[in-house]
Amino acid sequence: MKALARYGKEFGGYRLIDVPEPECGEEDLIVEIKAAAICGADMKHFQVENGSDEFNSIRGHEFAGDIVKVGSKVKDWKVGQRVVSDNTGHVCGVCPACESGDFLCCESKVNLGLDNNRWGGGFTKYCVIPGEILRIHRHAIWEIPEGIKYEEAAVLDPICNSYNAMAQQTHFLPGQDVVVFGTGPIGLFAVQIARIMGAVNIVMVGLEEDTKVRFGVAKELGATHCINGSKEDVVARCLEICGRDNLGLVLECSGANIALKQALEMTRPNAEIVRVGMGFKPLEFSINDITSWNKSIIGHMAYDSTTWRNAIRLLESGAIKVQPMITHRMGLSQWEEGFQAMADKSAIKVIMTYDFEA
Repeated sequence: MKALARYGKEFGGYRLIDVPEPECGEEDLIVEIKAAAICGADMKHFQVENGSDEFNSIRGHEFAGDIVKVGSKVKDWKVGQRVVSDNTGHVCGVCPACESGDFLCCESKVNLGLDNNRWGGGFTKYCVIPGEILRIHRHAIWEIPEGIKYEEAAVLDPICNSYNAMAQQTHFLPGQDVVVFGTGPIGLFAVQIARIMGAVNIVMVGLEEDTKVRFGVAKELGATHCINGSKEDVVARCLEICGRDNLGLVLECSGANIALKQALEMTRPNAEIVRVGMGFKPLEFSINDITSWNKSIIGHMAYDSTTWRNAIRLLESGAIKVQPMITHRMGLSQWEEGFQAMADKSAIKVIMTYDFEA
């Protein structure tokens, strides 16, 4: 079968290669991939070629499909079930994070479809769900309700990240305002969660290149205002729209240092700033406001089983909308086109399906 794999340890390019179909151990499941989505985490390796011939992993950690094989000792799952993975492949099972069910904060975690994993991910035909994870974390996969499409289930990872960041990690109350930096899937799903939770003003902050596609989708999904940070004074506009007393929550989904700086400048005392996005440059500004005005910068990583249960119900009910965000659908053979669409921001979510003959 064909698979989109990454080569090299730190950064390295993608290659479409031939790999053997995975074997099913006595506790494992084999899932036939029906839909897989390109994530921002995949993009950092696109068009980065380090010349390495060292195989890293089959990529694609946002995927859904059908169980086609189960191991002889598997009791909880059966062939034919439609499932979605939370992309966990390995955890230690004994650390404080694992003890509390916060498995993706285990320092020993290995994610399916991400770096240096031996099982692979969803950018191929078949994927193994290892029995070792299901012994520890029985909800590493979830059955997809009948009314949810594979392509919608495949993006439950960013939905769940947004739900956790907005609904579980903050003290938000209905009637308050929210500012969301970053127009990627997590930011756009955060807009939807804020709408569901009763936010009055939902302000999305992006850049000039977001005005063509993403601002329109943001407004369709519930944003009351969109600010072009390339041309507008973000802090002044947020103060104008919300008023300082109502600037108590910012979700920073871009990873840009300037966004964190602006969030600190605009927010009231006792505000919360959830940093969802990742940036890799050192800060060049003071964060003394978190002490001077008792502001909280909250780090965000992933989700837990409560997140998944509730997010699936919201998706099934129609409260969370995915279709406006799926801008491109294509076969795995067109992977380069899909990645390029993500890179130039003409795409929000690209769904790929396996399109090679046996």
